[in-house]
This record gives sequence, structure tokens and C-alpha cells, in this order.
Amino acid sequence: MSIPVLLTTRELDIGGIARDVTNIAIHLDRSRFEPHVACFRASGMRHEELCAAGIPLLHLPIDSLCSTSAVTSAFRLRRYIRDRGIVLLHSYDPSSVFAVPITRMMGLPAIIGSQLTHRTLLDKRTRQLLRMQDRIADTIIVNCEALRRHMVEQEHVPPTRIEVCSGGVDTTTFCPADSPKPEVIRKASLVVGTVCALRPEKGVRVLQEAFAKLGPIRDCMTLVIVGSGPELPNLEANAARLQISGSSVFVPATPAVAAWMQAMDIFVLPSYSEGLSNSLLEAMACGCAVIGSSVGGTPELIDDGRHGLLFRVSDAADLSEKMAMLAVDVNLRIRLRGAAARFVREQRTMEICARRIAAIYEMVLRRNDAAHLLSHTIN
Repeated sequence: MSIPVLLTTRELDIGGIARDVTNIAIHLDRSRFEPHVACFRASGMRHEELCAAGIPLLHLPIDSLCSTSAVTSAFRLRRYIRDRGIVLLHSYDPSSVFAVPITRMMGLPAIIGSQLTHRTLLDKRTRQLLRMQDRIADTIIVNCEALRRHMVEQEHVPPTRIEVCSGGVDTTTFCPADSPKPEVIRKASLVVGTVCALRPEKGVRVLQEAFAKLGPIRDCMTLVIVGSGPELPNLEANAARLQISGSSVFVPATPAVAAWMQAMDIFVLPSYSEGLSNSLLEAMACGCAVIGSSVGGTPELIDDGRHGLLFRVSDAADLSEKMAMLAVDVNLRIRLRGAAARFVREQRTMEICARRIAAIYEMVLRRNDAAHLLSHTIN
């Protein structure tokens, strides 16, 4: 008797949004909500996870919103919603441009959008379409206060229509561990690393520049970059230019993220633009000493000097100084690692995040005079 809800996203492969959709679908309280997931591309790492978890999946193979595939998928979406008795839509990314208007016309009791990244990263047309969706969704969920301010001040969404739900981590997977390091970095006495989609806004070149500035300190260090994306050839060329190729390891996007993070002594998030980073939370949960650029939601996770260290955005010299500080001060590194892991266990678990999402769902249903749908899940 749980309430059927549909989560939508464009793809289920690498990337933070695909990870968020998958984690929420798997961790929602099944006694209250029955999760379904719809996506434009039915393949990838997270798609396999959802299949293994038995989450019902709907494939909407849309090439373009101005195509016959969009029309066919619209009918498919309507039929699926009616056949499965879907009550609530939660759209996680620009898939909302397609799903939100359709479900509004169908009269769904609750329609929710999400904004988990800064919209300045999007092209002008997508941003305009999302602004139209903002006006017809019941609520927009953001993952940090920085994005809430962005939506209010720059996208002009009324504050009363925005809810904050910070990300969460599965601490049964992401936790400190003394497992052997992967063979390729086994001889490194100190491992510095990052995990991200390799796109320009992730600022990995700044990390490379900072690593190169360490000088003799880096002789026994290894820089590990885990991820895939269009920036990979540029980053490999940059490593050669900086003469750090011999100390650098590039690892394609992998489901074994936790094992790589558990092997890192220092985790760096060097982004130019960021919402609330899943990778940063996971690294903290794994007991890494973390350093992050002071942008977006990162300062909401890193209490500078307590849970980790912050550096000025795009400032390679400042980042290099913070990396050197952690490399030589073992006691500081140990203290920050313990504090970061504790912070996540106490305040940022996936269970906490899933409960918050469920509370938002229930709040929107009540506000839209659909409280009768909740009575059987509460009683």
C-alpha cells in the first residue's frame, strides 16, 4: 500500500545526479513509497545498480524534444503513470523540461523538481526551459544553501517553493578501511587524489598545477585522478607539460570508488563551480583528509580547520600550500580524517537524506490536499 513515485533523469551512468537518483530510489522507505525510475538512456553504471535492486525502470528514448521520439515517449510516460498509479513525480535534472509539463497536464497530485548544480553551467536554451518548469512544479529541491540562494537571487524562484535536502552517503560502503592499496599505487607513501567527471568546471588542472608546485615533497607521492570525461586528453597532456606524468595515475570511472578513496590519504575537490559534492562527502566518509575549493556548497561540508581545509578557487599556489601542510603534518592529517568521517556518520548518511526526501514528498502531498493518500502509510 506504499505510494508510487516516479524519479526521472536523463541518464544513469557516471555523474552525481545519476548517483543521487539511484541512492534515493534504493533507500526510500518502501513501507511509505514505491520508487520507479525513468531515464532517456537505459544503460550505464547506475542503471545496473537499479536493476540489481529490483527498481522498476521506464526507458524514454528521447533524441530531442522536437522529435517523433519525444511524442512517442510522452504517450509512453502517460500510460506508465496511469498503469502504475504514480502519484508523485520527482524530476532530477533537465529531464524535468519533458516530464513536468506532461504530469501537470495529467493532474498528478505532486510534482517536484531538483536543481543540484549551478545553472550558469547550462546553455541558454536549457536554462530558459528550466525557468518555465520552475513555475509549474510544486517545489524545487536543492542540495545546499548556496544553490538555494542561487535559485532565489538569480532564477527568481520564491523562497517558499524551495526545499533544501543535503546529500547522503551509504556508510556501509564508504567508510574507513585498512584494505591493501590498488597495485598501481601500492609503493606510494602518500596518495593525493580526486574522483569526478572530467569536465572543465571540476578544476582538475588546478590540482595538477598545485601538485607540480610541491617540489621535492612529491618525490614519494602519487596523484590519482579517478573519472572519465571530455577533459581526459587535456589532463594527460597537462601532466606531461608539468612533468608529473610519472607520479600521476588516471583511472577510468569505476563502480569501485570506495576502494580508491580508502587508498587516498588526501582528497582534493578543486571545482570552479559546485553544488554539494557527492564525491567530497564520500571521501570524508572514507576517512580522507579533505581539501576543497571555497565555492558552492563545499564550505557547508568543510568547517575549515575542523573537517578539512578550504582553498581559494582556482588558486594553485594556495592549494599547494594546503597540500604540503597535510603532507608534512601527520597529526593534523589524522585529526582531520577522523573528524570528517565522524561528521558524515552523524549528519550526512543516506538514511538521513532519504528520510528528508520522504518528508518533503509528504509535505507537498498534504499541501496539495492529497493527505488522504498518506493515511495508510502513516497508520
